[in-house]
Parts: sequence; structure tokens; C-alpha cells
Amino acid sequence: MVREWNAVATDTITAALGPRPSGQAAIWQGFVSVAVYNAVVGIEGGYELYKWRERGPAGASSAAAAATAAHDVLLTCFPAFEERLDAVYADSLAALPAGRARDRGVSHGRRAAAHVMELREGDGRFADVPFTASPAPGVWRPTPPAYQPFIDTWLARLRPLLLTSARQFRPGGPPALSSAAYAEDVREVKAMGAKTGSHRSARQTATALFFSGNLVAQVQAAVRDHAARHRLGIAGTARLFAAVNAAATDAVVTAWDAKLHYGSWRPVTAIRLAGTDGNPATTADPAWEPLLPTPPHPDHVAGHTTVAAAVARALTGVLGTSRIDLYVPPEVTGTTRYYGSADDLNRDVVDARVWGGVHSRTADVAGRRAGARLAAWALDHYFRPVGDDTPAAR
Repeated sequence: MVREWNAVATDTITAALGPRPSGQAAIWQGFVSVAVYNAVVGIEGGYELYKWRERGPAGASSAAAAATAAHDVLLTCFPAFEERLDAVYADSLAALPAGRARDRGVSHGRRAAAHVMELREGDGRFADVPFTASPAPGVWRPTPPAYQPFIDTWLARLRPLLLTSARQFRPGGPPALSSAAYAEDVREVKAMGAKTGSHRSARQTATALFFSGNLVAQVQAAVRDHAARHRLGIAGTARLFAAVNAAATDAVVTAWDAKLHYGSWRPVTAIRLAGTDGNPATTADPAWEPLLPTPPHPDHVAGHTTVAAAVARALTGVLGTSRIDLYVPPEVTGTTRYYGSADDLNRDVVDARVWGGVHSRTADVAGRRAGARLAAWALDHYFRPVGDDTPAAR
């Protein structure tokens, strides 16, 4: 039931957001996953609840609780999908034996969802957060071809699910424009991330394209598959999704906080306006284009790498091994990729965003480090087995 409603959540969120180049998808998945976790674990036990003390009634159906919690959170966040969500929910309940257990599970799931949404009141969603930096060398500005404004700036000020603040794991800033490190970033992405005439191999181009879509949706499918193949029980499945998606939520908040704080220009701007950066080791190419469309938000830090690293660290923490055993489905290339280790996944996501021409390597690596650090901290404080006072392995 947890896997089924994760798929429903993914479909609903994707339909609601459309092709939006933002981290919003992770936020809604996080809300759903922690509500489902509380609903299931409140009945099944075994793990510490997320910011809640209420246990479920004896004999309640954890499957009914999971479906109800997911349904209610999604309905609250996406009321336009009420008819579709209600229909799926009716089918979910119909698949369970009628009676007291189901009814008690429904009631507990409803309370779990309501509690999470109460926790999220006044959390900064959709707040008006302006980007006020004036155009100057190194400063972000809208990028071609659409020249869209900085999208979803409110994510930088959203109250995290797990962290104490959006700034808790803010990484250091990008290298100075005058530095050799900056020049090397520009040189690499100029050569490897160009739409035409690049130095990429076919495999490198395929990697860039593979990680050019909705990473959050790719993660959901991969985790569903992992939980099914490893035959995780309902509580273990709920915990896995809660850890992964809550960490991803806070990874987005961390990345957007850095983007808003540092406001650094994207590679396409840096390369086209290299003549203004004061660095003699960079050369302008006013016609340069990246392989991928540049998302409408600043370079430092990369959202993809921050989220991927948080997901990978959450997986290794919950599973207790560096072997994540993930089959990640494609969105663009048509070929599923297998990742046995967290390091392999992180390496490919970092490289992909450089080879796609949309991020500097420094922004990618800084995001990767921040994502791993925040997820490690999160698992020291949340989703722990009952009675386990040992910090999660770092």
C-alpha cells in the first residue's frame, strides 16, 4: 500500500507541476511520506515517530492508515485532483477486509495526515521572496532562450522538515571570478557541456541526458522497486520512503537557500560574458549554448546533486550499507541504469550536470557534500529504531 500510494503521489505531483524546472516535487513527496510513516509506524511500532506521540489503536490496519494518510495529504495540497484521488482511495479501501481494523486504520491515518499538515502551517510555502541582486559580473540573471525569472524563490525560505534551519548546512560560496578554480570551472563546462562541438563521448552525452529530467520521480520509482525486490514490510517501506523523501525535501531547501544567498551566474552567462569577469584565463563565446536548457535559478549550488546525495545518504543510512542496489528508470534516454553504490550514483549526477552545460563542477560538488551532510544529520535525529541511541554511521 505504501508503494502504491507513492506511485499515486508521484503521478499527482507530476501532473500538477508539469515540466517545472524546480525542486517543488521533493517538497510534496516529503509531506506525504512523513504522514504515511507516522500512520504506519504508529500502528506497527519499531521506529520513533516523526514529531508525534500518538500511537494507533490496537488491531488497526496499517495498510488502511497508509492509504488514508497519503490520500488526505495529497488532497490538501492538490484539491483540484479530488475526483481522481477519491477514486483511487476507494479502490484501496475496497481491497482491504471491511471491519473494525480497517475503520480504525482509516481513523488513525486521518489523524496522522492532519497532524503533519498542522505542523506545516505557516511554513513559508509560496511566500513572496524577491531576488534583489543587481546584474554584475558573476551575478545571476535570466538565461536564454526563455529568460525566465528566478523560479520558486520561496523554497529558500521554506521551513525544513528535519533540519533546524535552511542555513544549517549552507555550503561555502563559489570561487572568486579572478581565481584559477573559477577559470577551470568555466573551461571545463565550455568544452564538455556545449550543445555542439563538445568534447563529450557518446556515453557522457547519454549520462547528461539521463539526469536531465525529473530526478525526484526517478528516485520514487527506484525506491519502490528496491522495496519490492527486497520484500520490505510495510513499516520498513514507510521508513525508507520517509527518510529518502524528507532528506530530499531538506536538500531542496538547502540548495535554494544557497542559490538565493550566493546568486551566482550560470555557465551560459559566464561563458558568453567572460570578457567582463576580469579573469585573463577565460575567453568569451557570445554564441555558446549548453546541451540542456538552463533551469531558471542560480548555479551555486546544484539542486540535482544536493538531492541525489541526500537520497543516497538516506538510503545507506537506513539500509546500513553503502550498497544501494537501485535500478533508476529513464525519463529521456529510454534505458534504465543500475547503481550498486552511492558513490557511483553521486559521481554520475555530478558529471551529468557539467556535461549538460548547466552547472559548474564546483556547484555540483558543493551540492553533493551538503546533501550528504544534511542526510547524515537527519538520520541521527529521525526515523531511528526504537531504543537505538547510537548515531547513524557516517
